[in-house]
Amino acid sequence: MSLLATIAAAEEGSHTLNELWFPAPIFGIAIFVVLSALAIVTFTFRDVANRHSDKAEAYAREHGASQQH
Repeated sequence: MSLLATIAAAEEGSHTLNELWFPAPIFGIAIFVVLSALAIVTFTFRDVANRHSDKAEAYAREHGASQQH
């Protein structure tokens, strides 16, 4: 057998079609839901630094944050 005939025979036998677990739109919807949930979690932490700004200011005054090192 020639090299080209061997390659052609290998290509014909190796082509298999695997079905998806779910229909294709379900994958898009699932990814959208997951990324939306992650966005909501990220959005909930948007103002964490300012929740206790009075404590942060008191700590800065107490430990001399206004002084240059």
